[in-house]
Amino acid sequence: MLDLSQDPTIYITRDIERAMGLNFNTRGYYIISNYSDFAKSIIKNKNSILLLKEKEQLDTWQLLKNRKVVKFINKIDSPNILVFKNTTQIEQICKENNWNLLNPSAKLANKIEEKISQVEWLGELKKYLPPTKVKICKDVRYKDESFILQFNRSHTGSGTILIESKKQLGEIQKKFPQRNVRITKYIEGPVFTSNNIVAKNKILIGNINYQITGLRPFTNQKFATIGNDWGVVKKMLDGKQIKQFKKIVNEAGEKMQQDGWKGLFGIDIVVEKSTGKLYLIEINARQPASATFESQLQLDNWTIGQYTTFQAHLMALLDLPVEKLIKIEDGTQIILRNQYQLPIINCQLLEMLQKENFKVIQYNNTKPGSDLLRIQGKTSIIKSHNKFNETGKKILSLMS
Repeated sequence: MLDLSQDPTIYITRDIERAMGLNFNTRGYYIISNYSDFAKSIIKNKNSILLLKEKEQLDTWQLLKNRKVVKFINKIDSPNILVFKNTTQIEQICKENNWNLLNPSAKLANKIEEKISQVEWLGELKKYLPPTKVKICKDVRYKDESFILQFNRSHTGSGTILIESKKQLGEIQKKFPQRNVRITKYIEGPVFTSNNIVAKNKILIGNINYQITGLRPFTNQKFATIGNDWGVVKKMLDGKQIKQFKKIVNEAGEKMQQDGWKGLFGIDIVVEKSTGKLYLIEINARQPASATFESQLQLDNWTIGQYTTFQAHLMALLDLPVEKLIKIEDGTQIILRNQYQLPIINCQLLEMLQKENFKVIQYNNTKPGSDLLRIQGKTSIIKSHNKFNETGKKILSLMS
């Protein structure tokens, strides 16, 4: 059991689910988040957790400026501050209050993660990308072959566009003629991801999962990430592909370590359907959203000397050595995102999902594309790329 009594740490987050990778009974662990029915149901009146009940859900930087939060933080002796994703605004607030922010710098995170700067940052590791160029939007040409266009910043696939016609490209160019864009060859095939740790003493490669992407009714965006499935990986990847996956992760992690990165980072890799070749498509320099649930699954397989992904993340940020992550081979989560014409979410639907042994987390988010419902289970729901197995079909039938 991780003990933070000598390094008290306060996780400040918009959604409490992001902080649930560590047991709430962990000594020295505090959480500040927005009030929700779900949050209220799980905290059990713990003094180590502060929930703010405001008219609207507050973002992390807004939470940090709230007077109740400031008072809560300042009652704790020399606390560390931990956030889901660092920003320059968060850094400034922490600096003004003399709070120790654990997250690596926002500048480094942006350099690694943003689509344009990432190409240059990768250096020799660009060899793992699909054919890629950076251009001014007005100078891009469509040559009767589909390609991926990305703006510098995106979230869960929202800034990734598959260009399939000259007309479609022209409409984008009219809106953003001078904006830099990343142009990448479209690789058709399944995407796999892992949550990895840059630790003080080594790079820890996480459990590989299949990334569930773009499936209705969970999203109306083709490239939106809507879930993860750990159980189907060995059915879809052979030993050689898994070895290559880990090689790419390790080299990216070593480069991040050289630049001063600590803690979690995510890697997305697409496997080309026609050739089986692996291509790097994304590096997330932050805590990936799936790290919380992965850590909860790992606790079922815990043994002495091994750590969950979230524990290792925190240990790395505190400069503590960590040797081994807990392995998992099954489990899944899928997310219903805010959009038009959604299935009706009522108590009956939630009860039916729970009767089928799914854990359900409901959110108060209203922004398009944000999490609305998170459905989690301990067994796979995916049969093959973009196809549900019988368990997955059961979820679909309940939501129809």
